[in-house]
Amino acid sequence: MYFVYVIQSELNKKLYVGFSQNPKQRLETHNSGGNVSTKSARPWILIYIEGYRDKTDAMDREKFLKTGSGKLFIKKQLKHFFL
Repeated sequence: MYFVYVIQSELNKKLYVGFSQNPKQRLETHNSGGNVSTKSARPWILIYIEGYRDKTDAMDREKFLKTGSGKLFIKKQLKHFFL
């Protein structure tokens, strides 16, 4: 199974969208400084996840969620979280 996830920095509240077969392990990598893009904003918390059987579908979804429309989708889906 493939997962698309959104994590939020507890430091500056920024969001990061990623893709992984093991989201728990990937979150640990983000929080241990193993990802250059997220290293400076640790710690991170998982706020959204979607699962896919097909790798290409998951990768396409990750690309979408990184666009302006995708960011709006996340904000709509998690409107109570962002209050």
